[in-house]
Amino acid sequence: MTATPWALQGQGYEFCNCDFGCGCNFGGFPNSKDGSCRALVGVQINNGSCGGVDLSGVTCAAIVDWPKAIHEGGGKAVFVVEPTTTDEQAAALGQIFTGQLGGMPWELLGPSFEVVGMEKAAITITGSGPKSTITIDGIAEARGDTLKNPVTGEDHLAEVHLPTGFIWTKGECGTGTFNAAAAGVSVGSENTNWILYGFDWSNAA
Repeated sequence: MTATPWALQGQGYEFCNCDFGCGCNFGGFPNSKDGSCRALVGVQINNGSCGGVDLSGVTCAAIVDWPKAIHEGGGKAVFVVEPTTTDEQAAALGQIFTGQLGGMPWELLGPSFEVVGMEKAAITITGSGPKSTITIDGIAEARGDTLKNPVTGEDHLAEVHLPTGFIWTKGECGTGTFNAAAAGVSVGSENTNWILYGFDWSNAA
């Protein structure tokens, strides 16, 4: 059977416990202090669909905790959608993000974690660029900032280009602080990696 076609375009907000830039993007392994990969990822879908389900305008998030590198598996994930998200939209996103419908990056990421919860809560994104902030009512807070020039204290802008990246190919890199907890999964870090990126994902051949 042919998988239901899906496509998502929008903005990703990735906070994790790696050092700046995230070692996973360069060598495939976290450069966090304990070798784990713990993250809060916000997903703002500008345009999207899954079969006949319209996903445009949906904002969602994931709290993920891998004990080691992502490709080594063993992770746990909690998905968060806003209260206005319909059951049909939530089900479609669940199929996409767990890799059931194929398509990058989720056909690789989905099998690496077990979904242990799905929450509904208001998600608020404020600020812009590297200075974006995400608040999820009762669940999470994350604040991004630019890197700083150690001499002058001025903003030090940095971008990471990954021409063959399977999650994103161009990201604005900065320093982030985040805390998130739901359904028994708790993650957080101070002054570690944060990356803002555009995404264009689908299961089109």
